[in-house]
Amino acid sequence: MLTAQGRPDPPPLRFETAGDGRILLRQGERPLLLGRSVGEGCCPELYLHRLDGYRSPLPPLRSTTMRSSVDWTHQYARWLEQSDGTPLRDGRWELARRTRFPPGIWTDDFVRDWPGGRLELSCGGGWHGVLPLRPLSPPDAGRVKAYRKHAREGTLAPVLLWWVTFLDGWVVLDGHDRAVAALAEERTPECVELSQVPDEEDWRRGVAGVTEGHEHRMRQLEALPDDPATERQRAAMERAYAETIASLPYGVPPSRFLPLPGGAPAWDDLAARVMFQFPRD
Repeated sequence: MLTAQGRPDPPPLRFETAGDGRILLRQGERPLLLGRSVGEGCCPELYLHRLDGYRSPLPPLRSTTMRSSVDWTHQYARWLEQSDGTPLRDGRWELARRTRFPPGIWTDDFVRDWPGGRLELSCGGGWHGVLPLRPLSPPDAGRVKAYRKHAREGTLAPVLLWWVTFLDGWVVLDGHDRAVAALAEERTPECVELSQVPDEEDWRRGVAGVTEGHEHRMRQLEALPDDPATERQRAAMERAYAETIASLPYGVPPSRFLPLPGGAPAWDDLAARVMFQFPRD
């Protein structure tokens, strides 16, 4: 767990919106991604265009470091605290190792195209894939080949992912070449997942509400016959209550969107310049 304090507001790496499906991902003052959702109903498509210039918040990794016994979760947390190009804002963040993913995440839903892309959002929002922030190197590139050796040895440092709730998916913060190397060796990339979790006062307020509702339902059970069916119902409610309480400190809040300075005209102007540079997108 990482508690960020004294971070800049807004955070350097942030999503902004100008309404009507327009989004922008920015690092500092540099635009990195333009997106526009298109389509009626609950299942729109998000068309995006990424721009060069993304800077990883982590320093370059040496082979000797990867072969050491470093705890990557703690190391990444320290580096993120020291970096000025991250999505961190004041509050609680979780960094957790992730080695298993649903089928298709690193194949069908790993965005290999550059700079454009199209994400098919599921009904109600969400896409559940992995989005790189820079072009992917080919599997035979020199650095990737060096990382492939680490993948075979089991010493490859994990990819750093940022969980973005409105995408219901991940953005690659560091480790683009390491991801390519692991996939080239037919391995699922091992990852460290960064996600924001509720502040203490928020999740404790949630605990109070859940507890009040649980106690009310348990009092209602007292009026029922004391038989095996009632006992099973009581045990199921107690189990559900315990699981809910345990999950509240780690529930991921919705992605935070800041208003884009200049609004829709600023987004449209930037999009027009991008289209002039890349007319086929």
